[in-house]
Amino acid sequence: MNELRLYLNSLSQDEQKAFASQCGTTIGYLRKALSKNHELGPALCVLIESASSKAVTRKHLHPGDWNSIWPELKAA
Repeated sequence: MNELRLYLNSLSQDEQKAFASQCGTTIGYLRKALSKNHELGPALCVLIESASSKAVTRKHLHPGDWNSIWPELKAA
């Protein structure tokens, strides 16, 4: 999740809001999840990976279990 925090911090406030909107959520939700170290749902992780142009990957967001959630990534 640290990668997501770093990515968000690299964006302006307006860019953060736009990014969160692209992911179907709010910057408030993302910040709260980061501060509480909550695991993000698989669908949101896919959207984050896409909206960040893979700067933040599903593997970053689920380091311990990405291979069971997205087995197709094992080949990549």
